[in-house]
Amino acid sequence: MKRNKIALSGTALFAIGALALAGCASGGSDDGGNAGGDANADAIITTNGSEPENPLIPTNTNEVGGGKILDEIFAGLIYYDADGKPVNDMAEEITTEDPQNITVKIKEGMTFTNGEEVTADNFIKAWNYGAQAENAQLSGYFFEDIEGFVNDAGDPDNPDDDIFGAQGDLTGLKQVDDYTFTIALNKPASDFALRLGYSAFYPLPDVAFDDIDAFGQNPIGNGPYMIDGDDAWQHDVQIDLVRNDDYDGGRKAANGGLTIKFYATQEAAYADLQSGDVDVIDAIPTGSLQVFQDELGDRAVNQPSAVFQSFTIGQFLPHFSGEEGQLRRQALSMAINREEITETIFSGTRTPASDFTSPVIDGWSDSVPGSEVLAYDPEKAKELWAQADAIAPWDGEFKIAYNSDGGHDAWVDAVSNSIKNTLGIEASGDPYPTFQDLRSKINDRTITTAARSGWQADYPGLYNFLGPLYATGAGSNDGDYSNPEFDDLIKAGISNPDPDAQLEDFTKAQEVLFQDLPAIPLWYSNVTGGFSESVDNVTFGWNSVPLYYEITKAGE
Repeated sequence: MKRNKIALSGTALFAIGALALAGCASGGSDDGGNAGGDANADAIITTNGSEPENPLIPTNTNEVGGGKILDEIFAGLIYYDADGKPVNDMAEEITTEDPQNITVKIKEGMTFTNGEEVTADNFIKAWNYGAQAENAQLSGYFFEDIEGFVNDAGDPDNPDDDIFGAQGDLTGLKQVDDYTFTIALNKPASDFALRLGYSAFYPLPDVAFDDIDAFGQNPIGNGPYMIDGDDAWQHDVQIDLVRNDDYDGGRKAANGGLTIKFYATQEAAYADLQSGDVDVIDAIPTGSLQVFQDELGDRAVNQPSAVFQSFTIGQFLPHFSGEEGQLRRQALSMAINREEITETIFSGTRTPASDFTSPVIDGWSDSVPGSEVLAYDPEKAKELWAQADAIAPWDGEFKIAYNSDGGHDAWVDAVSNSIKNTLGIEASGDPYPTFQDLRSKINDRTITTAARSGWQADYPGLYNFLGPLYATGAGSNDGDYSNPEFDDLIKAGISNPDPDAQLEDFTKAQEVLFQDLPAIPLWYSNVTGGFSESVDNVTFGWNSVPLYYEITKAGE
């Protein structure tokens, strides 16, 4: 597998006084796609997606289905180009006095689709809403480094008084004027500016706070697309977006809009691509991985992306806490033949994991100490399982929950069979009809089995694969993992402006993860997709998502 690293260091952003993000556009035409009166510029592009887990509130969306929509209808301070490099969007300039103090100047004259001008206040109010503990937003963790955010979740000295979030407005956000605000961090966070393209940092118009739940059903954004009327979101069917001609950032749409269809299976999406009923898809069903490149030819996409796959076993489940749980996780990991599964199930479009991050991110390593726990070793797996049995005998069946609409059946069966054959226990998949069904069980902690998990990077940095998933109290910490040593190491790393020292801390943090295995790493994913003969200018980005704003209908 060709591994293209994204040479982008978050620490480098603070090595200069001003964050000189390029202001040029990446694709699209200067007039929103209507150059020359080309009728194709108003054509609608159809693509695949999934029903969002929650209403479309940026700070409460941390899954791909909802994130794909939000990224098209909102614009943040920056966005990431196809290679993962940051480009100014709403920001005119981002400057740093030091690694804890940032000044943001917004471009004047940018508006939401209801005509309201985007100002500093729109960012400050949105971030305060996302950070406040009482709002319990899934992406609230992204504001943890701003002054005023409290995180004593898991504090052994205050077990009955956990607080995760701000108790009021974030004291670290200050408005200077209508178009300028400052961010004061409670500790140095060397990649904070790099994070600002993630959806949690999008602005919200004032109307959002009149009725946030209603707003989430029909959000008003400021991005290259907008919701096409009150009935545009047909739940469990599709959502219709049209070009926002008032958007004046670098992602001007070269087409008339997007229809994102919510498919129940990847097979159905691929069949529609082959018949010409959908223009672009970003997932190929496992049953077609051996043949899709021959079937689609130069319209097939198979390239590395910042996607990591795993399954998570909650610390709260019987047999999976304390020393017993650690031994069982290690045994399960070493019972999985990743090489065989990636080759036979995925036809080489996956690469066995050797860490908890991604090979396309700068700083990745395949030699983190402790990573031998990812090697297939049946004898060692049996030995570890027996040690766990000596603590408390195993009973029941080991199950991995997964969503049937995501094309996971084959690999879950293969992993389960590998575990079953190695450890001599009953193991199987536990299917849920939809991703939303599965996530609701995980989020409310009523899940009683292991569950498939994974991570599509929010921004191109190693910390993004570690902090949000495994830090105590983090919003995407599905297994309620907590280890003070890990927490201290990632805090030290992200606070250090020296790239080498930072990488050393992150590596040590991963050593802790390899001991505890809060998630069982499986493989890195290539993005496998394709497009029809009806479209041109299709580019898939660093994080596996097509750059929809560049796509055009092919000329007649």
